[in-house]
Amino acid sequence: MYHVISARGLTMRFPGCQALSGIDLEVPCGSVFALLGENAAGKTTLIRILTGFLQPTGGTCQVLGLDPTREALEIRRRIGYVAEAPALYDWMQVGEIGWFASAFYPPGFLDRYREAVCRFELSAEWKLRRLSKGQRAKVALALALAPDPELLILDEPTSGLDPLVRREFLESMVDRAAVGKTVLLSSHQIAEVERVADHVAILRQGKFCLIRPLSELKESVSLVTINLADPLIALPTLESPAEVLSEQASGRQRQWIVMGLTSEHQQQLEQHPGVVGVAARSATLDEIFVACMRPQHQVVSGAEVESEPAPCEVPKA
Repeated sequence: MYHVISARGLTMRFPGCQALSGIDLEVPCGSVFALLGENAAGKTTLIRILTGFLQPTGGTCQVLGLDPTREALEIRRRIGYVAEAPALYDWMQVGEIGWFASAFYPPGFLDRYREAVCRFELSAEWKLRRLSKGQRAKVALALALAPDPELLILDEPTSGLDPLVRREFLESMVDRAAVGKTVLLSSHQIAEVERVADHVAILRQGKFCLIRPLSELKESVSLVTINLADPLIALPTLESPAEVLSEQASGRQRQWIVMGLTSEHQQQLEQHPGVVGVAARSATLDEIFVACMRPQHQVVSGAEVESEPAPCEVPKA
């Protein structure tokens, strides 16, 4: 399978901060690949490396078969990219910035840009400096989509969009994947990502917690609710391949997020002394994400959670 993005041992250090810690990543062609993580998890750092705006401290990566450290300009010609806070020429009108950008692309750019502007209900005569945050995001999306790029990289692209436009935009990403285009989508909108992504990577403190096709993830991760006769009862350790990603305790109830749960594991829990009942269902992407953000096997029962390391901010360009 051809991978549009490939990274091996990618590391990025800033003074007093490890933003990425030797990560590996492969993004297959024709997919909507969702990159999830809390603020300062390393998502924007990774995207800036892939687009050639940052040089990694260690490791290698390729985008469309090109090295971002040596061929950044060629990569940028072949991809569409929308930053979380896109920079636009504020003195221009919506129509003017499309005309200006079209000079750098083959014929067809301007027609596709005008079509997107119309779809986003923007007026070509509006001044960019007077647009709302959501309207500016729409202009940036229109500019990124107009070249019909092989790879579209989006860093929180729907921030500021109203729910209907956000939904329509995300669904259009599925249409792009259906014709062989690839989308790398970094977003906090987990419920919406779950509707459109076919691959998911969850990044925490510069490391990937998991990278899986979404369908496989839903099949392999379960939310297990265990009711106990006594809250002090110690539960058994599940045998491999099962892995408890997180645990929550509330009185006589335990909730586990478990990867690789089998019927034998569930039976083991049901037969454990002091267990009153066990119920299991497929975990949602939001539940899986929350489990990955907590330290492994941490029990949360109303007490304070141990503090996380200080966030690592990406230096401004």
